[in-house]
Amino acid sequence: MAKKETIAVLGAGGIMGLPIARNLARAGFDLRAWNRSHEKAAPLADDGACLCASPAEATTGADIVLTMLADADAVLHVIKDALQGVGENAVWMQMSTIGESGTERCAELARERGIAFVDAPVLGTKAPAEQGKLVILASGPEALKDRLQPIFDVVGQRTLWVGQAGAGTRLKLATNAWVLTVVEGGAETLALAAGMGIDPRLVLEAISGGALDLPYLQMKGTAMIERDFTPSFSLALAAKDAALMEEAAERHGLDLPLIRTIRDRLAEGVERHGDKDMSATYLTSASAITTSS
Repeated sequence: MAKKETIAVLGAGGIMGLPIARNLARAGFDLRAWNRSHEKAAPLADDGACLCASPAEATTGADIVLTMLADADAVLHVIKDALQGVGENAVWMQMSTIGESGTERCAELARERGIAFVDAPVLGTKAPAEQGKLVILASGPEALKDRLQPIFDVVGQRTLWVGQAGAGTRLKLATNAWVLTVVEGGAETLALAAGMGIDPRLVLEAISGGALDLPYLQMKGTAMIERDFTPSFSLALAAKDAALMEEAAERHGLDLPLIRTIRDRLAEGVERHGDKDMSATYLTSASAITTSS
């Protein structure tokens, strides 16, 4: 039986990074974990992971370097000194959502350091990450597919290989446009109902089971109505992703006013609700509704 890869996970204490790292450790990979807030990654020790004091310590001798961090600047800041000690034939697997320009900056750094680069953002939030049911949007050298698939199979239920590095990020931005449209559209729909004195639950009931229904809308809509904003994916990160979507639209000469509007509305709620789930954008739309409405 072939020896499993040694994987360094940078950002191993986040909402996504922690369950991804845990699933890899439990699958028997030699896992080294680093997180800026050390205590957030500490539970991984119970799963057999080696907790490291620095990114460089985590990546020394590693076969795979997996980054799952908030944005491009965070990724590049953490990785810049962490690639020097990686193992021979190492691969940098960048799974954060960092936009087109951020991905290009990472790919350029990988070329400078002579390391293979795979752009592989994911679809899914906390629960799918915990369950190993993410969708991996992988792009990079085709020669690495067979090598990396056992890793993707642990963290995801499905992997799409979509072309050269960068294609995964472009697909992620497009799919995120739909996700955030559903969330913001649902928030404003329910706020409108409540503002008119209609129980917003009736909206979800009215569309249930029909062509207009969506399980995701039912889930997020129920969370909005119940004011349960336990973070599965934070509003702050959703606003960051919306800005990346707008950046991509402008870069490609597209006039997409809905994306601009969603970006503005999500950003509006970040100061007060940024650490809450992205469904907390509802609170911005519903701020004028009194409890008697």
